[in-house]
Amino acid sequence: MTQDVKEIFAGSAGRASAPPAPAALAAKVRTLAPSMTRSMQRVAEAVAGDPAGCAALTVTGLAELTGTSEATVVRTARLLGYPGYRDLRLALAGLAAQQQSGRAPAITTDIAVDDPIADVVTKLAYDEQQTLADTAAGLDTVQLGAAVAAAAVARRIDVYGVGASGLVAQDLTQKLLRIGLIAQAHSDPHLAVTNAVQLRSGDVAIAITHSGSTGDVIEPLRVAFERGATTVAITGRPDGAVAQYADHVLTTSTARESELRPAAMSSRTSQLLVVDCLFVGVAQKTYETAAPALAASYEALAHRHRR
Repeated sequence: MTQDVKEIFAGSAGRASAPPAPAALAAKVRTLAPSMTRSMQRVAEAVAGDPAGCAALTVTGLAELTGTSEATVVRTARLLGYPGYRDLRLALAGLAAQQQSGRAPAITTDIAVDDPIADVVTKLAYDEQQTLADTAAGLDTVQLGAAVAAAAVARRIDVYGVGASGLVAQDLTQKLLRIGLIAQAHSDPHLAVTNAVQLRSGDVAIAITHSGSTGDVIEPLRVAFERGATTVAITGRPDGAVAQYADHVLTTSTARESELRPAAMSSRTSQLLVVDCLFVGVAQKTYETAAPALAASYEALAHRHRR
């Protein structure tokens, strides 16, 4: 990694944004826990599992409860988006108050091989709802707004994604095309890179990768970044390698992976929500041209839907 990239990455990691709302705390824990150290995971799991109890503890008390150090507690609070432990305690108190207001407890969503199909439907529906709620709660609207502003005036928009994320990339580009923007989805890593070298300032490159470490997506984003394009990462791992080359990071959430429900299913759900938010924001900013373009696309296809 070049020194310039390190400095930019350090700057992006410190982007100014408001601390997560209490409702977003559990979502942040679910999203970031896999990338935490084991000691930080213990702190995160404790505050998410018993917000009321942890809100009553000092930093020393929480460190003793989790068998960690005060420094680990503070680092965990900052990783979750809070300036310090005091801010985390306030969020915990708010979350505890919400939970005590009568909200129904979460249902168990593990799907067993012998579950009746009706139970499968119920569990999947709940999981999808929770994934969408977590993503909405944890989405940084400042970063989203910046990405929307860049895309709305872009000369060209390239979107990178492979596998399930490639399907999401295609969904975004077809939406952008219908409002008159020039957009391309790239799932072939060679074509993605050869197209990325043509980008420049005023263009936008968007990488979609749940893991944040997909090399076939990171490489073209790096090239676009180095060519001066505005770069955006849609990822479930905001501390992943893809963020090194992203001017703006949009974090997705995902339900817990199980044997019968791979992570790709839930990650795609949250990615599609972020894509829809990005698209609607762009359509709002370009409404004078987007509305007639969208109407024209509907009219062009209308005869295919008539009997």
